[in-house]
Amino acid sequence: MSVEFSPPPIWPEKLPETLSLESTLKDLSLFNFQVESSYLNKEVAQLFRDYPLLPGVILMEKGEFLGMLSRRRFMEHMSRPYGVDVFACRPIVALYHIAQTDTLILPGVALIVMAAQRAVQQPPEQLYEPIVVQLEPHVYRLLDVHQVLLALSQIHQQATWYISELYYNLAVTKSELEVANSELYRLAKSDGLTQVANRRRFNEYLEQEWEELEEAGAELSLIICDIDFFKKYNDTYGHQAGDACLQRVAKAMVESVNCSTDEVSGEALVARYGGEEFAVILPRTSSDIATWIAEQIRVWVKNLEIEHLQSPICRVTLSLGVASTFPRSSTSKEDLIAAADRALYLAKDKGRDRVILDVIKLDS
Repeated sequence: MSVEFSPPPIWPEKLPETLSLESTLKDLSLFNFQVESSYLNKEVAQLFRDYPLLPGVILMEKGEFLGMLSRRRFMEHMSRPYGVDVFACRPIVALYHIAQTDTLILPGVALIVMAAQRAVQQPPEQLYEPIVVQLEPHVYRLLDVHQVLLALSQIHQQATWYISELYYNLAVTKSELEVANSELYRLAKSDGLTQVANRRRFNEYLEQEWEELEEAGAELSLIICDIDFFKKYNDTYGHQAGDACLQRVAKAMVESVNCSTDEVSGEALVARYGGEEFAVILPRTSSDIATWIAEQIRVWVKNLEIEHLQSPICRVTLSLGVASTFPRSSTSKEDLIAAADRALYLAKDKGRDRVILDVIKLDS
């Protein structure tokens, strides 16, 4: 009895899109080709001739999955001596039982990466056998292993590109974070109004330099200064004008110290000590040089000619106290601060707008 055969479409039901690590077997080119186990081998052979890319056929028996027979195994048995004579007019199920081997069956939702791993883990004689993909109950498709390996290569390329982009973005993010952290550090160590170092930074830097200079046996100098009659300035001109005055004085101090850096071996730090008080830490600087720098600061601020009608000379001026020591275990940084503070108040007692060096030997 002749059998009429109308093969269903065997080419991909859906073209593969850009693949990723999350792509599944459903995203690949699946062959929709099922035959009943009663089909004759000569009819299957004709199908393989008509569809040269078909990797095999799925065998069904009364609507149930029976197995898969690959093109390679089919041709291998049909090409043996007397193979055509023996099998041509017999149902394909007869050849299937002779050529039967383990079939890799995977669900359509299986990841391509996992499927490729499972495929290459098969015994050598089964490496090129097609994979049966079960999309849903009683619905099977055929997948060429070559398609899986090509897909894996594409995924690998995509993953490599993604990782490269990720590393680039991480590098950019790290750079941006470093800039942000640097800015946060600067803000945390700066006085919000005057933009010079704040009291916290002053304390940290003095501690740091005290330890380093004690070990090096080098001298450390400190200047503490105060804006003369600043409370009267605020009362006369208002707090906004007072803030502007503090900003101009701080800027003038920084500029003055920067212009004197050739005389300072270490890195000087200008800080707002509190209210209208400022301080300058001068590492590796003698008392003579520190006194000279303090005088430069005094002149620089006075030359700003900021009007102050409640001051005897009608302009903003500074009183400055200077102290120096060689840090050692017998003294402390608090001793240095106290000495500079005493010199500051002595400058005020002597009429303000002047520099006084503390004469007490801190390192005795």
